[in-house]
Amino acid sequence: MQQLLTFQRASHASPVAMGTLLLVNAIPLIGVLFLGWDLATVVATYWLENGVIGLFAIGRIATASGTGIVGSAFAAATQSRVGGAERFFLVPFFCVHYGMFWFVHGIFVWFALPAMFAAFGGGGAFAPVGPNAGVVLAMGLPLLLSHGASFVFNWLGGGEYRASTPAAEMAAPYVRVVILHLTIIFGAFAVAFLGAPVWAMVVMVALKTGVDVAAHLAERRRAGVRMVLTGAPTGAPPAV
Repeated sequence: MQQLLTFQRASHASPVAMGTLLLVNAIPLIGVLFLGWDLATVVATYWLENGVIGLFAIGRIATASGTGIVGSAFAAATQSRVGGAERFFLVPFFCVHYGMFWFVHGIFVWFALPAMFAAFGGGGAFAPVGPNAGVVLAMGLPLLLSHGASFVFNWLGGGEYRASTPAAEMAAPYVRVVILHLTIIFGAFAVAFLGAPVWAMVVMVALKTGVDVAAHLAERRRAGVRMVLTGAPTGAPPAV
C-alpha cells in the first residue's frame, strides 16, 4: 500500500520524458552493435551527459521556488527574496565547483582511461588514441533533448520547481553523477579486462541505462512526496 501511495504521489511524472530517456539511452547500444563505437567513445558520451546534467541543474537552481518540506507563512512570504539571494550566490558557485569536477573528469576520460584500456588490452583495439570526438559531439543534441524533456515536462510542467529550493537543487546532481560515474568506470574496466567484446559492452550500456532509469524514477517519487507534503500545485511554469 505504501508503495502504491508513493507512485500516486509521482503521478505528475511525464511519460514523454521517460520515453525520451529510453530512446536516447538506446543510441549507444545501436552505436556498439552496428556503428563500431569503441569503449572509450561510449564512456566519453556518458561524460558529456554529466555536463548536460550540470547545465539543467543551473536551470533548476535558477527556478526553484519552494520553501522546503516544513513551510511557514513567514517562509512563504519571504521565499522569493531569500530564493533570489540564494540564486545570486549558488548559481556561480555551482558553475565553478561542478565545472571543475566535470573538467577533471573529462581529462581522466579523454586521456587517462584510453591508456589504461590499452594496458588491459595490450594495444591493438585499445591503442590510447582517445574517444571519437565527432561521435561524442554528435551525442550532444540527443542528450540535451532527453534531459530537456524532463526539465520541461516534469520540473516546469509538473510543478516540481514549487517544492524544491535552490540549495537542494545545487546538491542534487552530485549524487546521481557519482553513482553513474562509478557504475560506468567499474563497468568499463570490467569490459576492458574481458577484451571489450561486443556483448560485454552491451551489458555495460544496459547497466548504465538501468541505473539512469532508476535514478529518474526515484527523483520523480521524491519530488512527488515533497509536492504532497508542501501542498505545492502541479503545472503552471514559473515566471522567470
